[in-house]
Formats: sequence, structure tokens, C-alpha cells
Amino acid sequence: MSFPRLHARTRRFTLGVPRGFTIAPDGSRVLFLRTQSGTDAVTCLWELDTTNHVERLVVDPRKLGADEENLPPEERARRERSREQAGGVVGYAVDRQAVKAVFALSGELYLTTLASGETVQLETPGGVIDPRLSPDGRYVSYVSGGALRLHDTTTFEDRALAEPESETVAYGVAEFIAAEEMDRMRGYWWSPGSDRLLVARVDEAPVRLWHIADPANPDRPAVEQRYPAAGTPNAIVELFVYALDGSRVAVPFEQEYLANASWDSHALSIVTLARDQKSLRLFTVDPASGSSEQLVEETSPAWVEIGQGVPAHLDDGSLVWLSGTQLIVGGKPVTPPTMIVRSVLDVDRDSVLFRASGTDSTEIQLWTWDGHSLLPVSTSSGVFSGRLAGGVGVLTEQTLENEGVSVTVVLPSGMTIPIPSLAERPGLDLRVSIGRSGSRELATAVILPSWYESGSGPLPVLLDPYGGPHAQRVLAAHSMFLTSQWFAEQGFAVVVTDGRGTPGRGRAFEHEVLDDLAGPVLEDQIDALHGVAEQYPQDLDLTRVGIRGWSFGGYLAALAVMRRPDVFHAGIAGAPVTDWRLYDTCYTERYLGDPNTQPEVYDQSSLFADAAKLERPLLLVHGLADDNVVAAHTLRLSSALLAAGRQHSVLPLSGVTHMTPQEVVAENLLLLQVDFLKQSLGVAQSG
Repeated sequence: MSFPRLHARTRRFTLGVPRGFTIAPDGSRVLFLRTQSGTDAVTCLWELDTTNHVERLVVDPRKLGADEENLPPEERARRERSREQAGGVVGYAVDRQAVKAVFALSGELYLTTLASGETVQLETPGGVIDPRLSPDGRYVSYVSGGALRLHDTTTFEDRALAEPESETVAYGVAEFIAAEEMDRMRGYWWSPGSDRLLVARVDEAPVRLWHIADPANPDRPAVEQRYPAAGTPNAIVELFVYALDGSRVAVPFEQEYLANASWDSHALSIVTLARDQKSLRLFTVDPASGSSEQLVEETSPAWVEIGQGVPAHLDDGSLVWLSGTQLIVGGKPVTPPTMIVRSVLDVDRDSVLFRASGTDSTEIQLWTWDGHSLLPVSTSSGVFSGRLAGGVGVLTEQTLENEGVSVTVVLPSGMTIPIPSLAERPGLDLRVSIGRSGSRELATAVILPSWYESGSGPLPVLLDPYGGPHAQRVLAAHSMFLTSQWFAEQGFAVVVTDGRGTPGRGRAFEHEVLDDLAGPVLEDQIDALHGVAEQYPQDLDLTRVGIRGWSFGGYLAALAVMRRPDVFHAGIAGAPVTDWRLYDTCYTERYLGDPNTQPEVYDQSSLFADAAKLERPLLLVHGLADDNVVAAHTLRLSSALLAAGRQHSVLPLSGVTHMTPQEVVAENLLLLQVDFLKQSLGVAQSG
């Protein structure tokens, strides 16, 4: 099977990889999700017994007769926000002791007793999303039709706890902005005592109504979507603490965004963020009255990052927090300024498990703070993540040398138990060199064909960046370069660079893109390209340079060929943002502010003013069902190019969203891109 077909069939080689780990509080069991092969898209729930090391299949959706075609629209949207590419049990929740698990399949609600594996379907009045168990295991909560409902597993009573007052209101959900831009995928939280819930009420009435049409099927009506574009109103989010009898108290907060919430035995906490994102506040809430007390405020003249995995508490009540890139425990920093803390993963008694980078931004290591000192968990070069509970750890490892993801359970004794990955092998010989290039010593990867002998003749160059904030492409992980290596095998020297704005090198480096998403990112790609050319003087042909990308990378590719045709000779822009006024509030305003007060900032980062400058081949690709970067971005740019008399190509993808999970589409997209680049750069089709 060809790499493009295998890449598509395996969902980018993510199928068969263990994920979604839950460790029982006593460390006796580890629950996880995994498909049964590297080409099987149906995710199952598994359990590993850490005593006898036996792995057991707990839930196989096929045996439950679930039909993934019947997902509720809200669940499809949730999966799009989380970039979920598989089906089956893609998420689950457990009670405090991990005795029971609850999940949704095709909009139906299921409850599993883990010890026996007995799974029962619970009757519900409609499609189910985000089911969760109360900590004591008695109640199953879920959202259906905008209502937050409770199912009592002892009496089998199913009732609404909070019902929407209008069609634009929903209880217990994360609004579009929270899910897409703040990594908050939930909208309600149980109390530790299982007697109350903190519930978000979302009213989308102020949000402008957009329409996502399907031109390939004119008999189908357009899908209505509330989309909060930059400078326009957001959804109204309110918080309430609900008792099980339906009574409630309001939890007022002033700032625009609810960034996060948590409820543990020490505190009910909420984190809020100002609309301009220059101020973030942590409050502790009295659940009886709804009153709150501010504990922390983080401020920045640029923007404040939302700390992932916090707030949390140690057993003694000490607050675990992230301030900038430092880990704060009990009000004191416990990591040095040179360590870039990425996220807190778990708090287990008096230990904090977290991810961090040091001076090398291409590696993400695992560390613990044990109350006294910092201890490294991962000891080799690579990208790591994990979980920690009951003294048992789960370690996930990716390296540049080894394919796929390695998962290991680490017991308190030091004994390790592997959890096998069933992912397919890509079948590519990776030839990647990671280093620094350009005047800013940018993290850069150079990928050459496996068959190429250095000095045997210069290769056409393909830049393959993302290039935008909040994402890295240059990491010491094999999976990051699979597609780039495949392009290299077609006869290209591929260059991948993380420029200003990307994480891993500190807040000052990220803040360089404030008020300008075009200039710094494009300058850095050019700077890195010239730096690599100096390092490989006989291997890169700078008279034949192409660039490709998707989403922000698509924006960067179009920007490059229009503004710098002296450097770039062909571009492929997939799902590009072309005018930031058409993108969402939270992401766009973080970097460019309010378009109503500083329109010039938006104008200089837009592609429309550069339409008349295009003189190189440009292929625009866009999914017509994209509800994140809507197809209007590409269509309006195409209109501007046409008005300027500039030749270009547009490839519309009917029924495709911001992801391209359809196997045939994903495969042929890669093949068409190679053909376009070879033709545009004058590369022999034989490779």
C-alpha cells in the first residue's frame, strides 16, 4: 500500500495507539482507549491489571451495535473541535474509585461495570453528549438537547436538572470559543460530595449567524452556525451551582471568558480571562452562596496564556498553578526561569507531574515536583507525556529514532509494564536533521530523500511549516516528519521551521507576533531557508523553492508567494485564513486586538491587499464544510486574485471540514500536491 493511502487509512498513524489513560486511585488498574489494529477506526475501552500485568478488552462498540453515522450534530461538532479522527468509544468518564465507566455511542448512553465488563444502555430522551459519573457513582449526568440531565442508576429515574429557556441556550456545554481556542471541552463539573454541580449556561443569541452551504448538493439547506468572528459578540456564559433538586445559586464573574474550572476536596475554583486577554484571574468560590474570592491575577501587556492542568491542589491544600512558564506550588515558584513548563498533567498526593522544555525547545520532558525537589521522569531525547495516580505512572514516549508511540506503566517498585501500540508502520526511512538556522537560531528540521547522496546535485526545496502561534512542527518525534519525508522521497529537500510566535522558547519569543501575524513569521521562514542553504551549499536549489501548509500554514504559504516571489516560486495553501476579520474572536484578538479599534493591524496581516502581487503558481485548497476556517476565506481571496487578473488554481473539497478524514480525499490530496509542485517548479515527474 502506498504511503498516501496508508497515511489516510491509519488517520495519520494514530489508529492503534493507546490513549485516554485513567489510573485507578489505588494504582491497581489502568484504563485506556485503543483501536484493535492500525487500520481499525473503532475505538475500544481496555483495562490493564497492574498486579498480574494482564490486559483486558472491556468494551467493544461493535458488540453493542452502535452506528457512528447517527451521531448528534453536537457530538460531531465536539469531535471537530477536539480533532478526533476515530469512532467508537472516543471518550469516557469514571467514578471516584474507577469502578464504573460511562460513555456515549452514536448518541446513546452506556454504563459499564468495569470488574465484570457488563455494559448496559440507559434510556434517554434524546442524543447524548459528554456523559459523566458523579464521584460516588450513583448518577450519570449528560447533555441532551441543550439540557443538563441526571440519570439515577439506583432508581433509573432520568430527569432534567437544567433546561434551556430558548433555542439559543444550552446548559453544561463548552461554547465554540472555549472548545476551539481555550482547550476547555466541558461545561459542567461535579462536586466531590456528589451533591452539587457547577454548570455553565451558554446563550449564543448575541453571536452572528453564519451559513455553511454544500454547493455540491443544492437540494440540502445550508447549515446554520453561530460564529463569533473577530470584533463581534461572543456567546454569553454564566455559571451556576446546582443542587440535585434543581435549586441553584449564581456564580458571577466579570471577565468575558470562562477559561477553566475545577472542583476538588479543597476548593471550587474558576479561572476567567478578559476579552483582550491581558488579564487572567483565579477565584475560589463558595458553592453555598456563589460568592468568590480572587486568589491570583496574571497580567501581560501582550497576552496571558491559559495554564493547562491548573488550578489543582496537593493533599495539604497547597495551590498548584502556572505563572508564565513557571510552576508555582503554595505561592512559590519551584521551577527555574530557564525551564519552560508546558502543562501540569496530574497531582498525586504531594507530587506534581508536568511537561517542560529546557534550552532545547524541540524536546518536551516529564518532571515531578515531590514537595521538596524537581525529579526528571524521562531521561532520553524525545517528546513525553503521561499520567500519575496511586503512585503508578503512565509514560508515553516519542523519539526521532523510533517509529510511533511507546507506552509504559511504571509501578512504585520501579517495575515497568508495556502497553502495546497496534499502529501500522509508515515504511519510510526517516532522514531528518534537527538544528538551528538563521540569525535567530530558529529550530529547523532538514529532511532529505533517503536515496540522495549529498553533493550529487541540488534538490528543489519545499518549505513545510505551520509557523503560527500555539503549535510546533519541529519536535524530536518521528511522527512529526512522516509527510515531510514522503515529500522528500519525491525529490525535494524539505525544510521545517518554527519561527517567532511558536511555543517552547519563552513568552518574549511568542509575543513577537503581537499586532503582526504576517511580517515576523514570513521573515523567519526566509531567514531559516537561507541559513539552511549555507549549511547545505551543494544540496539546495534556491531557484526552485515551494511552500505548502494547512490552516495557519496555508495562510503562510499564500503570504509567502504573494509577498516574496523573489524567494518562493510556488505555493499550496490549504484551508488558509486570508482575512483575520473572518476568524474567531479569542484566537485573533489575542494577537491582533479589536479590528474595530485598530483596523490597520488587520489590514497589514490580510492577504487581500497582496492579490495584485501574485506572479507565482498558487493552489488554494479548502473544505466547503469547514466550520473553523470557513470556505469564504479562500473564495474571497480567489475573487480578489481574479479582479487583479492573477492566475491561480482553486480545489474545493465537497463535504470536507477543517480535517480531511475521508480516505480517498486525504490520499489524493497528497498526490495532487506533489504533481502541482513538480509542474510548477520544473521538476521531472519521474522524481
